[in-house]
Amino acid sequence: MKPTIIITSILISASLLTIPLVFSDDDWREYKQQSLGVASVSTPLYKEECGSCHMAYAPGLLPARSWQKMMTRLDDHFGDNAELETEVNKTITDFLVNNSADKSKYRRSRKLINSLNKNDTPLRITEIPYFKHEHHEIPAKMVTANPQVNSLSNCNACHAKAEQGLFDEHSIRIPGFGRWDD
Repeated sequence: MKPTIIITSILISASLLTIPLVFSDDDWREYKQQSLGVASVSTPLYKEECGSCHMAYAPGLLPARSWQKMMTRLDDHFGDNAELETEVNKTITDFLVNNSADKSKYRRSRKLINSLNKNDTPLRITEIPYFKHEHHEIPAKMVTANPQVNSLSNCNACHAKAEQGLFDEHSIRIPGFGRWDD
């Protein structure tokens, strides 16, 4: 072996030894969040306004174009009038768009957005192909026929950490049925 290759190998090996092998608690939470979830909701206004009627869905679950469309139709928000004052609507829309799936670095957001056609504008997370793929094996008796769940849109019924943006399958507990094992 050439001396330069040996020296380079030694330097690379030595530098690898200086990398911490243990994450700090904050680093581990961030790594877990990015690999298993989506960015959590970080604005109290959105939690207050939208979370008062349903789970405050993480913005990384839909593309920006979906959030924009949804926020312009709040007078008929899935059958309810959810209109907001103009400034509140703008603030929440900006938050949702700026943190949407297509602008996210989180793995699950990337999977959601990559499963969509470029021009698709779903208004329901349950319409996204990746979401459908991840939930297709769950029998209706566990969701729609389960009064504790009722719908796949009730994420936090089964995903205990949904509001924190975590959706890993190891922490799924379906009410009345227990742990979900895929």
